[in-house]
Amino acid sequence: MMRRGVFAEALGSLLLFATVIGSGIMAERLSGGNGAIALLGNTLATGAMLFVLVTMLAPVSGAHMNPAVTLVTRLRGGIGTDTAIAYGVAQLVGGILGVWLAHLMFDVPILQLSTKVRNGTGQYVAEGVATFGLILTILGTAKMRPGHVPASVAFYIAAAYWFTSSTSFANPSITIARSLSDSFAGIAPACVPAFIVAQLAGAVAAYRVADLIFDQPQEEIA
Repeated sequence: MMRRGVFAEALGSLLLFATVIGSGIMAERLSGGNGAIALLGNTLATGAMLFVLVTMLAPVSGAHMNPAVTLVTRLRGGIGTDTAIAYGVAQLVGGILGVWLAHLMFDVPILQLSTKVRNGTGQYVAEGVATFGLILTILGTAKMRPGHVPASVAFYIAAAYWFTSSTSFANPSITIARSLSDSFAGIAPACVPAFIVAQLAGAVAAYRVADLIFDQPQEEIA
């Protein structure tokens, strides 16, 4: 079962990260320099792919595709430490392969480093907020409306692309992988560490808040 889960995490990350980078390249090429149109195209493709992947892979691995989700799942006792580490490695390796696959499909150099600087307090706060909201969405929907998790995740990320100044990376693996693409969706490598710190802080905060909101008996909530 663990082997299937690890493969599912790698494959899901590959397809998700290829979607983020590939749709970003396509959007930039077709938007005629209109950044809003490019971001809209990137948003729609990412949200749609998230819905498909979470629906398809959740019964196999939980469809984390994100070390922040895996960390919180481990903290809640949903998986063991060995599985969490294996998932994290699979997400990063699969995701990087997805970035390279997107480059190959669009006939750009496979090996790149991004030059797109994303820094400043606003963007770091945005990443904390984006990841906080994502984890809270997953935990809350899984508790209250489990059948709606795929749609909730997809819609949350689509919204967060627009209401956060960072366009909601909300995922340490995709942050690293996007530093390897000098495209619309890229991030300069020097900006990666601060993004990841903010993401992990947001994830842990959501883990704590979810315990307060969703893990109380119904009579206590009332």
